[in-house]
Amino acid sequence: QVHLVESGGGLVQAGGSLRLSCAASGRTFSTYSMGWFRQAPGKEREFVAGISWSGGSTYYADSVKGRFTISRDNALNTVYLEMNSLKPEDTAVYYCAAPEYVSDSTAPNEYDYWGLGTQVTVSS
Repeated sequence: QVHLVESGGGLVQAGGSLRLSCAASGRTFSTYSMGWFRQAPGKEREFVAGISWSGGSTYYADSVKGRFTISRDNALNTVYLEMNSLKPEDTAVYYCAAPEYVSDSTAPNEYDYWGLGTQVTVSS
């Protein structure tokens, strides 16, 4: 089992940057692929970025490709989301998540462990 805590959200102007962190507890963190998702008011939760257990493979939603970078440090039990060139439409609560039974998925319903989220607000 994995317990996840996100941090690093905040208010930023359009064009700015933020770095989100997700700290995980549990000795088996390094065996899980990890994902970042987001949910804006009135919208469904959507996939943002994912990373394989080793960090050797990353994948992104088209809307963030080229602007966001996901990475992980298994020694620190932490996954990161570097967000650059932020846009107002990136405003949402951002969640990190881990799937128990699948790997490298983009589907929220295949993830079993979720953090409480961190708010990102991008002003125009």
